[in-house]
Amino acid sequence: MMISYLVPLVLVIMFLAASIRILPEYKRGVVFFLGRFQAVKGPGLFIIIPGIQKMEVVDLRVITMDVPEQDVISQDNVTVKVNAVLYFRVVDPEKAIIQVEHFVNATSQLAQTTLRSVLGKHDLDEMLSERDKLNDDIQEIIDASAEGWGIKVANVEIKHVDLDESMIRAIARQAEAERERRAKVIHAEGELQASKKLVEAANIMSENSAALQLRYLQTMSDMSNKNASTIVVPLPIDLMEAFRHMGPARGTSDKGSSQE
Repeated sequence: MMISYLVPLVLVIMFLAASIRILPEYKRGVVFFLGRFQAVKGPGLFIIIPGIQKMEVVDLRVITMDVPEQDVISQDNVTVKVNAVLYFRVVDPEKAIIQVEHFVNATSQLAQTTLRSVLGKHDLDEMLSERDKLNDDIQEIIDASAEGWGIKVANVEIKHVDLDESMIRAIARQAEAERERRAKVIHAEGELQASKKLVEAANIMSENSAALQLRYLQTMSDMSNKNASTIVVPLPIDLMEAFRHMGPARGTSDKGSSQE
């Protein structure tokens, strides 16, 4: 007698155990009734009829995906290895289950192809210096493509851009040449500014001969403070010009007297 009551009780308990579903706040259940979409349920407690209804559970939290390393040929024909990280979440569980098979794997493949196609349109210098712009471009393309799957891309970050040793040495030589170029330009600009200031100083001193004499005395005073044994006495250029013109004049007078 007890067995006749016990068997139905066990069946009822097993039925309830298979029917009762509890989903936390961050999950949703996509319910199908006889193979057709019925509703999105959760969070909380609800009942599913076994054999008639089927439920697919979807996590609504942000998923962090590591995009595998990709071989990319840049626009200037440089081969680099690039990897990235992708942050996305499901905003429409119905589309994530119905519109695409294995939405996580589909998003990963989409991220890999987008990473190669976008970086292949840029030079190596842009990959290294404009990562924020490239991250925004990749995020916009993936987000637009995955929108039909009920997925929202939160962020994309390029992690590493790896180069081979020969390219690293070439970039180092380029950076060194660039630094030398800047040093030469700065030195030339300094010489130009100094020459302009010297011209201004010469113009001011030419207005008053006493200023040149004072500058000469100041220079002599500076030299005496350095324990130097050599004293340089500058001569006026006009005096040197007078001596230079005296030579040809004397030669010409001697030649005239010999002819006489």
